Amino acid sequence: MVISNKPLKFILAALVACSPVMSFANSENDSTHVQIETAHEEKVISHNAPLEAEHEALDPKAKVDAFIDHHLQDSHDFVFFSDEKENKHYGFPLPVILIDGGLKIFSSAKLHHGEEVAAVDGNFYKLVHGKIYKTDAAGTITFNEHGHPENVKPLDFSITKNVVSMLFVSVLLFLMFTGLAKSYKKGPIPTGFGRVLEPLIIFIRDEIAIPNIGEKKYRKYMGYLLTVFFFIWLLNLLGMTPLGINVTGNIAITVCLAAFTFIITQFSANKEYWGHIFWMPGVPVLMKIILAPIEILGTLTKPFALLIRLYANITAGHVVIMSLIAMIFVGKNLAADLPISMGLTLFISVIEVLVAFLQAFIFTMLSSLFIGMAVQEHDHHHADENVII
Repeated sequence: MVISNKPLKFILAALVACSPVMSFANSENDSTHVQIETAHEEKVISHNAPLEAEHEALDPKAKVDAFIDHHLQDSHDFVFFSDEKENKHYGFPLPVILIDGGLKIFSSAKLHHGEEVAAVDGNFYKLVHGKIYKTDAAGTITFNEHGHPENVKPLDFSITKNVVSMLFVSVLLFLMFTGLAKSYKKGPIPTGFGRVLEPLIIFIRDEIAIPNIGEKKYRKYMGYLLTVFFFIWLLNLLGMTPLGINVTGNIAITVCLAAFTFIITQFSANKEYWGHIFWMPGVPVLMKIILAPIEILGTLTKPFALLIRLYANITAGHVVIMSLIAMIFVGKNLAADLPISMGLTLFISVIEVLVAFLQAFIFTMLSSLFIGMAVQEHDHHHADENVII
C-alpha cells in the first residue's frame, strides 16, 4: 500500500491558509454573546467601571450560563483556570493582528481579558464579549438598544485559540502522514505509529471511498478524504481536553470545511451530473422545468447539511458536559450532587469520544457520497425511457 502525500500537502496548505479567514469570519458572524441585561440599562460603560462588576451581581445559574457561553466562543488567549476572588487568570496570551489604518500587531495580554484598554500606535482597543472594538483612552463602549456595542470594529485577523488548534492539528497530520509515506519506502509493512494509521486508512479506502466513488476514480480524492477525516477527528478529541477548545463547534470552521467539499464536488462533476440537474433524462419536459430549480437548490443544501450536522452535534456535546459539571456549583447538596455530576459527566464523556469519531466518519462519508454522485457515469437505456414516457 503506497500513499502519496502530495494531495495531503495541498489540502493542509489550504486549511492553514483558511485559518485567518475563519478567525475573521468568527469575529464577524459569531452570534454567541455573554449578554447580561442589567448591564445594558446604561448606554455607555467606561473603563473605570469594568465589565467584571456585572458578573459579581449574577446568581450561580447566570454565572454558569455565562461560563458555558464563554467556553463555546473563540478566544484571544488560552486560560487554563481563573481565580474569581483575586480576579486573576492563569494561561498565556496570543498575538492580536488588526487592520485599522495599517497593520497593528500586539499581544492580547494588553487587553487583559477585557479588563484593560490596549494603547497601540495612538489607537485604543477594548475586548468586549470576545470581540475587539475601537475606543478611547477611558475604554468607553456605547451599546445600542439590543445591548450590542456600537463602537467601530477593526478587521481582526488575530491568531486566536481556534487558529492555534488548527495549526497544531495540521502540523501533526503532516508529520504523521509524511512519516507513514516514508516508512513504506523501507518495506510493505509500516513501522512505528504507521501501524496504527494504516488500518484507519484502509478502512476509509475500503468502506468509504471505493463504495461511494468507485474503484476507478477513488484514488484521486483519497488525499482530501483522509485529511478531512483526521482533521475533524483530532480537533474533536482536542476539544475534550481541559484546554477548553471548541473548534468544530464554531460554525465558521464547519462552513469552511463544507465549502471544500462543495467546491471539489462541483469542479469534479461530469456532464451527466449537470445533465441530471438541469435537464433530467427520461422525464417529461414540464417536469424537467419544475425539477431543475429543486435540483439546483439541492446542490446547496447538501453542504449546508454537512456543516450544521457537525456544528450542532459538537456544540450540543460541550453544552451537556459543561451543564453536568455545573451541577456541583449550582446544587445545594454537595454530597449528593458531586457523585451524580461526576458519574453523568464521565458517562457523557465516553459517549463524546464515540461522537468525535462518528462525526468525522459521517462528514467524510457524506463528502465521498456527494463526490461519487458527481463523478459517476450513468447508463441510460432507451427501453427504460420509453417505459417512463
